[in-house]
Amino acid sequence: MLLLSVTVQEAVSQGQGYRRKHLEFYDDKPIHYGILFAMPFTRYAIKHNEQFMTGDTAYSIKSPTKAAFRMGFTVNAFLNERFDLRTTPSVSLYEREVRYSYPSSPEKIDKRESTWIEVPLLVKYKSQRRVNNRMYMIAGITMAIETNVRRGRGGGVGTLDTKSTDFTLDYGVGFEQFFEFFKFAPELRFSHGLGNVFQPSQNSLGKGIGRLSTHTVTLYLNFE
Repeated sequence: MLLLSVTVQEAVSQGQGYRRKHLEFYDDKPIHYGILFAMPFTRYAIKHNEQFMTGDTAYSIKSPTKAAFRMGFTVNAFLNERFDLRTTPSVSLYEREVRYSYPSSPEKIDKRESTWIEVPLLVKYKSQRRVNNRMYMIAGITMAIETNVRRGRGGGVGTLDTKSTDFTLDYGVGFEQFFEFFKFAPELRFSHGLGNVFQPSQNSLGKGIGRLSTHTVTLYLNFE
């Protein structure tokens, strides 16, 4: 009886730290697919030109941060134990604003609601897997194309002219959690526009602006 009791106690103590490893052979497959939902927070980064605050131009030109929505799918290609090649083609619904303040006239608002198709090419660096979770970092570039636009304005005439293509530098961090039938990965990604999306024109709203570039922070929910 004493020997049986000792044996049972040893078995119990050995099993206390056991955790089942889900999707144990996940990394053996060369390609994985998934879907994503994301919430971007986006704005224009504005650089003024020499006309700013001269003549009839605004004394303040700002772009507030606006929430948006994105959905798409994921294609992840295994390279080696530490690196993957990844793309997340998606459709994003953006609303970006530029607000103009004048000394002696009402504020003007240029609003641009548009749909963008975005195709990134990313390199993913993975930490060592700890049972059912691991961290990762990601970086790359994204090509974006605007497919349709709805413009709105308040207190002004005309609309601000911007380009319908954009390239961004992307980087971020994420956390992978393995479940029995799928992998869930929340991710925080930062995107900085590389080009100038401002198109100079005779429109008065463009006076004082030398450069517009996009800046976006996005929370991703990835399911693979």
